[in-house]
Amino acid sequence: MKAGIVGLPNVGKSTLFNCLSNAKAQSANFPFCTIEPNIGVVNVPDPRLEKLEELVNPERVLPATVEIVDIAGLVKGASKGEGLGNQFLANIRETDAILHVLRCFDNDNIVHVDGNVDPIRDKETIDMELQLKDLETVDKKLEKVKRAAKTGNKEAQKEEAVLLKIKNNLEAGVSVRALEFEEDEYLEFVEPSQFITAKPVMYVCNVDEAAANSGNAYVDLVKEAVKDEDAEVLVLAVGTEADINELDDFEERQMFLQDIGLDEPGASKLIRSAYKLLNQQTYFTAGVKEVRAWTIDIGATGPQAAGVIHTDFEKGFIRAEVIAYEDFVTYGSEAKVKEAGKMRVEGKNYVVKDGDVMHFLFNV
Repeated sequence: MKAGIVGLPNVGKSTLFNCLSNAKAQSANFPFCTIEPNIGVVNVPDPRLEKLEELVNPERVLPATVEIVDIAGLVKGASKGEGLGNQFLANIRETDAILHVLRCFDNDNIVHVDGNVDPIRDKETIDMELQLKDLETVDKKLEKVKRAAKTGNKEAQKEEAVLLKIKNNLEAGVSVRALEFEEDEYLEFVEPSQFITAKPVMYVCNVDEAAANSGNAYVDLVKEAVKDEDAEVLVLAVGTEADINELDDFEERQMFLQDIGLDEPGASKLIRSAYKLLNQQTYFTAGVKEVRAWTIDIGATGPQAAGVIHTDFEKGFIRAEVIAYEDFVTYGSEAKVKEAGKMRVEGKNYVVKDGDVMHFLFNV
């Protein structure tokens, strides 16, 4: 699963990407310094994993990961190929969620592509380009579907109604993610089209150090503008995060964070939020060889969770032995959990909970 970082040029996308991935993407004070999308595989910070490591003392520990893609800055006219628009929009289409970076700080030394700082205008510029691209997609589909609908094809008529709903809303500036559909309509007619504006979005307000803890007037404007979008707003001082990232010593990093009133790097919060945005959750396996966090979709069943380890586990799934994370920590070991009668045996219909510690029995 991939989350793509988008925004206008010079809003802090590549600096943020570097903070998240520790990869050193080129970061410079001019547009289009990111031509190819940089991809970083980022560990998901999870204190539960550290606790399990402490209790089990395994040979190795493997965290869950999420892919972050740094996509070059969009500009007005991107949907018509302005700048490197077509390539950028194709890169966004391949991601599963959008991290939309908005510049919410003043700094005369960093040029703004539109001359002054206005996060709402910037958001609308990006939204419009993505909506225009989706409008292009929906118009192409409608051409084909309308012909079939005229012949009396019931499925085509259903699809035409859904596509017209999308088209009318896009023309009114409403993104696909803000619309409601019946589940079967969405799966059959909306999802296969990979509309860019259907992807879940999180707005990352890039502020200066003084606003890292409580935000500023720009952030307040963004929160008000997106209140009906069902989107998360995260405040992050990206430049400050970059400075923290440069410190090798853990104690120094903690002191830096305390000085600006934060209990952990904002980048850690962003990674966890991106993980949730992608509809992901974690279960654990815990043994002396390895303690590991496994990534599954929220709502996955026992066999689906087993299939993440190996497809044979899913095919031959018999049952799962499950310990709630809290019980594992309370009793301190698998043996003591068993003694206390807190280990459960679950079958094929069990819906895995975030933090479950699991062991699978299977037969192929």
